[in-house]
This record gives sequence, C-alpha cells and structure tokens, in this order.
Amino acid sequence: MKKLDIYIIKSFLKPFFATFFIILFVLVMVALWGGFEEISGKGVDMGFILKFVGYLALTVVPFAMPIGILLSSIMAVGSFAENYEMAAIKSAGISLKRFILPLVILTLFLSAVDFMFLNYVYPHATLKQKNMFINIKKKQPALALIPGTFNTDIPGYIIKFDEKYGEEMNLLKNVKISDLKSNVGKTKIITAEKGEIVTEEDSKYMTFILTNGNYYEEHSTKRDKKSKRIKMPFSKATFDTYAINIDVSSFNNSDLEKDNFDTHHEMLSLKQLVQFSDSTKITYDNYLEDKNKNFIIAIGAVRLKPFVDSLVNNNLKQNILENFEVKNKSVVLDNAVRNIERELNNMQRTTESFKLKRKLLNLYDYEYHKRLAFSLACLVLFFIGAPLGSIIRKGGFGLPMVLAIVIFVVYNIISSTGKNMAEESVISTALGGWLSTLVLLPFGILVTRRAAKDKGIFSLKLFFDTVKEKFKRTKKNS
Repeated sequence: MKKLDIYIIKSFLKPFFATFFIILFVLVMVALWGGFEEISGKGVDMGFILKFVGYLALTVVPFAMPIGILLSSIMAVGSFAENYEMAAIKSAGISLKRFILPLVILTLFLSAVDFMFLNYVYPHATLKQKNMFINIKKKQPALALIPGTFNTDIPGYIIKFDEKYGEEMNLLKNVKISDLKSNVGKTKIITAEKGEIVTEEDSKYMTFILTNGNYYEEHSTKRDKKSKRIKMPFSKATFDTYAINIDVSSFNNSDLEKDNFDTHHEMLSLKQLVQFSDSTKITYDNYLEDKNKNFIIAIGAVRLKPFVDSLVNNNLKQNILENFEVKNKSVVLDNAVRNIERELNNMQRTTESFKLKRKLLNLYDYEYHKRLAFSLACLVLFFIGAPLGSIIRKGGFGLPMVLAIVIFVVYNIISSTGKNMAEESVISTALGGWLSTLVLLPFGILVTRRAAKDKGIFSLKLFFDTVKEKFKRTKKNS
C-alpha cells in the first residue's frame, strides 16, 4: 500500500508543479504589464528591476497555489479514470476514500504551506514591492503625478491636470499649477490647455512646457512678523507657450529600497492585522464620539434638562411656539431651519471621511478572515477537482484546464463581491472574507458524494424518469 500511496502522490505532484509554475509565470506577467513600463528605461539598474520582479513573484505565489491544486487534482484523478487505473484499484477492494487519502494529506500540507506563506512571506514581499514602486515614482517625479487629483509630492507646488497621455506619458491636458514657494498661499496660479513634461537624466530640474494658458499672480510685501501683509496690484496675462523649471534634486537622492510605507493591510501578518484593527477601532470610536459631542453642542442640547418633563417654569407650555408672540414665531422657526440646514451640511461634508474611516477598519478585518479562508480554499478546491476528474475521466491540459479556469473565475468573482460588500458594511467582514469558500463548499460536497457513488453531476435520464414517475402518480390519484 505504501508503494501505491507514493505512486498516487507522484501522479499528483507532476501536474501540480507544472501547472503551478505556468500559472505563477502568467500571474507575474499580468502584474508586470501595468507597472513595468513605468520603471523600465527610467535610469534604474537591472539589479533593482530583478529584485522588484522577485518580490512581485512572491506576492502572487499564494494565489497560484489554489488553482494549481484544483487543476492538478482534476488532471491526476482524471488520468487515473481515463487509463482504467481507478477501476483496477476498486476491483482490488480499495475504496475511493482510501485511494484519495494520501492526496488529502498532501493537500492539507500544501494548505498549511499556503497559510504560512500568506502570514509571513506575502506581507514582507508586498511591503518591499509596493515601497520600491513608490520610491521609483518619487525618483522620477513625473511618474508620481496622478490625473484628476491635487498632486503635492513636489515641495512648493500643487499640480492638477485631467489626463496624462503619449508614448512616454508626459503629455497633459487642462493643467493647473499653483506656486506656494512664497509661503503666503496661492499667490501665483498658472493654467493651460496642454502641457508637456521634459526631464533629462541626472538633471536637477523638471520642465513643464505649457501652451494656450493664463498666468495670474498677486503681488505683496511684508513689513515684519507682527504686521499684516500688504496687498499690491496683481498681474494677469495670457500666453501661447510658457516654460516652468521645477527643482527636483531632492528626489534624486532618495533610497529606492527604503520602506516608507508599512501600514497597508496587505503588508501585515495576522497578528499585526489584529493589532491594527484594534487600534483603528479605538480611533474610529473616538472619531464618532467627537462628532456626537460636537453635534450636541452645535444644536444646544447641552442646555437641556436631564428629564424631558422637568420644566424650569411651570407656566411654560410644552408646545414651544405657543410661548412666543406671533411676530417672534417666525424668528424662532427661521433660526431652527438655519440650524438644521447647517448641521445637515456639516454631516454631508463629513460623510466621505466617515466612509473612508469605516472602509479602512473593514479592510483590516476582511484581510484577516480572507487569509484564513484562502488557505482552507485549497482543500475545498481539491474536493471539487478530484471528484470532477473521476467523473469526466479526462487527463491532460484540455478539458481539465477549462473546468479549472471556470471554477477559479467563479471563486474570484464571489471573492471580489464579498470584499466590496464587506468594505461597504453591507455584510460583516467575516462573512465577506469567507463568502467564496462557503459558497463553493456545498458544491464540493455534492460532487464528492456523486463521485463516491459513481454517478455524474447531473443525469438528464434520471431527471426525466423522475418527472415521468411523478406525472404517473398524479394521474392515478386524479
């Protein structure tokens, strides 16, 4: 029996390693597609690029493991059934449970490896990869400029534009540059329909060449620290072409491998996720408490008596407006309406901040549950793949590859849905993290039971026979 176990494990490991490395290569290439163009050809040495690719490969290893287990289990068991080895094993008196036992033990081991990888290697690799990408953007300030936002990474300037395009992504549309170097606010503002970023290697300057724009500058002078700034006449002009040289020498001295950013939820181990979640929860609760206190102070509720029916003057009527003359009632109502509108506006302004803080808290909790569920998903996908292989009786990369891709795509869709719903607090973070695994678990149980009974997933003949039988019984009863 030991030789049979070794043979079964070898038959599983051969397609597993082949599919694992193929999937790993594909995932790395897909991940590089979006970011490699931004770091290649930017004065970065090959050693840095290889390190970046290495860390990127480590971040996708946990995601290649489950689909590798799914595909190899379909291929291995399907090959056994296709070559009648499964029938020979059953004829020898070996049950299906005993046959797949070594594969179950191996899958448990791979699930444990995936869990350890997710808890220790994946956070560190994500930390290094994301920081290296951020640092290379800082070394090349043009890369750090994001369309549609107020970019403040370059000291002394606020830069905003609607679109970045061109082969080198150095052409801009609808540019607005605010000069803050005078330390007295936005005294110089330049807008243009189009712009071009020109940088030279080892140069300390980044040049903006703007076309078809306007120039506005307020002139002022200061007497001393105690006196106020004296405003002078402003300058305003239009231009066809205007060039701005911005000193970016401070970016060239940045360490590309320095870890400046280490609090992202994907960069933390399970223990750190719990710690950050607890600290974030305290901050979030304090934020809500402060908003609650400010609201009570703003509406004057602090002046209310502790009991609703406690009146200072017994002669006052409980209907507040009845205590005022007709001419003062409109004043009271106007003040009340203005107070309500003011507080509603304040709530609308803070809604986005409230949502962001809630999403941040949800992400830490979701990441914790997702990693636990993702490790267990390896075992669930095995109990889907192995019975499917026994049912379809096909090995190789044909039909098994199609089935594995379809199942894993469904798994990822459910996982993404669970994440989005958990972020928006539609469902709990625990349910969001476990949703995809819980949805596929009944399907795994179903196909395992069908395979154990040597039945297909769905039999049309059995379905029609059942319908006919029920129809006959109904006819006899009538």
